[in-house]
Amino acid sequence: MSIAAAAPRDYLLRPWTGTWARDAALVSGAVVLTALLAQVSLPVPGSPVPVTGQTLAVLLVGTTMGLRRGVVAMGAYLLLGAVGMPVFADGGSGAVALIGPTGGYLAGFLLAAAVMGRLAERGWDRSPLRMLGLGLLGQATVFAVGVPWLALSAGLGPAEAIAAGFTPFIVGGLIKGALAGMLLPSAWRLVRRETHVPNP
Repeated sequence: MSIAAAAPRDYLLRPWTGTWARDAALVSGAVVLTALLAQVSLPVPGSPVPVTGQTLAVLLVGTTMGLRRGVVAMGAYLLLGAVGMPVFADGGSGAVALIGPTGGYLAGFLLAAAVMGRLAERGWDRSPLRMLGLGLLGQATVFAVGVPWLALSAGLGPAEAIAAGFTPFIVGGLIKGALAGMLLPSAWRLVRRETHVPNP
């Protein structure tokens, strides 16, 4: 039985699931993608949080793999990082990364994957405009966890935490949302042609 064999909703990679081996391969691929995009990292002056490609990976993983597999993939990614694999930004790893200033953003990946996966299962990733909205919602979910954690761990006030942990990432977030808005609907058109998946 697969991770989400009983899930009635549709999502992009569902035609390629169905066994534990396939699920494990998809989850492993999602972890590798997230780890690779995490290395696309740019420091932000005055902030302990870098701009990375991780959130784009979370958007893609959540929407293409559905809620359960998306959460499993992000959980596996965090677990590997926690036990010492250099999968976080700039090759970071260890439990300290999960409790430091960026820990809230990492934890937010789990919640964002769940939100993205559930809404994708309901068809939010089929059109560019709705996918843009879904991408922005997923990133907002990460920031909703990450910014308060940054404030607590770094001893920042609300305005300081927003200035250091949210404002510098607005433009990048819009770009990532736009990329997802273009990629996912196009991918759906390919899947429908190849597998004859009906339009919901």
